[in-house]
Amino acid sequence: MKKISFYFFTFFICSAFGFQSSGDFFQKLATQAVAQTKIEVSYDPAYVRIKYPGGDVPANTGVCTDVVIRAYRGLNIDLQKEVHEDMVKNFGAYPKLWKLKAPDSNIDHRRVPNLMTFFKRKNAELKISDNASDYLPGDLVTWNLQGHKSMSGITHIGMVSNVKNSDGSVYLIAHNIGSGNKLEDVLFNYTIIGHYRYGK
Repeated sequence: MKKISFYFFTFFICSAFGFQSSGDFFQKLATQAVAQTKIEVSYDPAYVRIKYPGGDVPANTGVCTDVVIRAYRGLNIDLQKEVHEDMVKNFGAYPKLWKLKAPDSNIDHRRVPNLMTFFKRKNAELKISDNASDYLPGDLVTWNLQGHKSMSGITHIGMVSNVKNSDGSVYLIAHNIGSGNKLEDVLFNYTIIGHYRYGK
């Protein structure tokens, strides 16, 4: 009886204070990513000075990372702030592909290799596989479009949605690979170099 009462008490507390399960969070995150694909956005990789924290490029522009950043912002997680704070404390742990001497809150979080490093440092890295069932809604996937299995080359990021393809075999990816925000069946179209699950 006491055990049952405890479960009811736990359920009441979680409901009253709005706590959610991990599964709920990632489903909501995937829904945020799908919502991004319904917004008309032109691909624009230009460097833009933005405010900090909570900064964003114009809403009608963006790149692949902006789909992810905006999805997280929909759940009150600011990757601009989180990445910048980690880079300020651990700048040496991040890639030196751009030959910067200090963090730059305008652009650091909008670069795929930096996000990959951040997610790995936060113990959010998952295994890479060729099994579609390993990739769940809210997961992040990074690719190298040139076929390399490293950060060198043309990197890309997308989020696994909660919408499956026509035959139900794999979740579609929310991403922007150059023609605006799209929801597409592209999980295994490129060389996967990263798989992450970051959040509550």
